[in-house]
Amino acid sequence: MPNRSIHLPNAAATDALGESLASRLQNGDTVLLSGDLGAGKSHLARATMRALGVTGDIPSPTYTLVQTYPASPHEILHADLYRLGDASELAELGLDDAIGRCICLIEWPDRLDTKPTDAFTIHLVPSGDGRTATLSGPERLVLK
Repeated sequence: MPNRSIHLPNAAATDALGESLASRLQNGDTVLLSGDLGAGKSHLARATMRALGVTGDIPSPTYTLVQTYPASPHEILHADLYRLGDASELAELGLDDAIGRCICLIEWPDRLDTKPTDAFTIHLVPSGDGRTATLSGPERLVLK
């Protein structure tokens, strides 16, 4: 699968990446967001959801683990698996049912037993005053 790296010097650049990604996402896509605490995963997820049409408050799902949002014609599931006890809890969250059906934005994907083979991965790493995003996955999502 293709990959590329993008330097994001500030929050506006992260927002622009979210907007660009949103323009190519469709129901059934899974985006895996990885990086250390404070790397910008939630910020990028919010920017993507806003560009998909989600309005109002978009709280981090750190404590609820999963939030769903209608954004016609999409349904969006945002999961933050940081506090997941073990992978057996995933069935209770409805994540298996959502993957392949709606747009899934999943933070801390290393907590998953198995990852969708066609998932789009964004790994965020602090870099100077900003961050670097390494994108890998389906060509239609990576190479734009």
